[in-house]
Amino acid sequence: MDAIKKIRERARLKPKTIVLPEYNDARVVEASRILEQEGIVKPFLLTPDKISLQEKEKYIQGFYQMRQAKGITLEEVRKLFEDPLYYAAMMTREGKADGLVAGAAHTTSDVGRATIHCFGVDKRFSIACSCFIMVIPNCAYGADGTFVYADCGLIPEPNSRQLACIAIETAELARKILDLSPKVALLSYSTKGSAKGRSVDNIVKALALVKEMSPDLLVDGELQVDAAIVPEVAKIKSPQSPIAGEANVLIFPSLDAGNINYKLTQRLANARAVGPLILGLNKPCSDLSRGCLTEDVVDCAAVTAIRAQ
Repeated sequence: MDAIKKIRERARLKPKTIVLPEYNDARVVEASRILEQEGIVKPFLLTPDKISLQEKEKYIQGFYQMRQAKGITLEEVRKLFEDPLYYAAMMTREGKADGLVAGAAHTTSDVGRATIHCFGVDKRFSIACSCFIMVIPNCAYGADGTFVYADCGLIPEPNSRQLACIAIETAELARKILDLSPKVALLSYSTKGSAKGRSVDNIVKALALVKEMSPDLLVDGELQVDAAIVPEVAKIKSPQSPIAGEANVLIFPSLDAGNINYKLTQRLANARAVGPLILGLNKPCSDLSRGCLTEDVVDCAAVTAIRAQ
């Protein structure tokens, strides 16, 4: 059974309520139908008739109380809540839904802003980031062609602590969703000092922090991608590496690198890209690419449900 089928099966074992606020997007509507028909999750397609005006006012006041110290006005909050995304996020915060999936008709920054502000950030890490589950057909690398890529959606130029947190959060997701033993590579244009630069220094510091924060995690860096995923190359470039060219969690040094690589993998290798999955918040949620397919919405909903189990 491939990784996608396993994800859907695991979600089906204990269905959770996942709110879908983009009710007027045909892909989301069809995904909601599939999710319900196949019993993968309990989809809540947030059509206007399902929005309670009383609940909406409660959510507006609650959001205002949370954010007024940041200088937002009640009038500005009411304007935000003209978008069902904010109602859906507050629903999830209040436990009326177990998770949220949006992004087919919103940008990543829109979804990130709403969910970060409504859910709050996990105090263990104090940052939100994102990742993709990449399932590559006919691929001998990673976990039989399955990888997790991060960060591909939120943090443009992560510092060493942010990189360390991204690595740990992404490894946790790989373990929970894919039942993998994560082997984490902090990627670079350098392998173990073969080149110099500020980015390399940042990764070296991040590796030290990961080992301090999560000493049992199997992680290495800085590594070029071939030294990270190809055992034969690892023997030459980094023979002492604990991941030995078998990385299945790839941490990119910047958002440029992560976003470009996931799209290249998706298009050139005909890979399934599930995400962006937003990590580091107090509630599970998934963003979507605006170029997503119906099956992408289904898969993101399934992953979000497993995270809520």
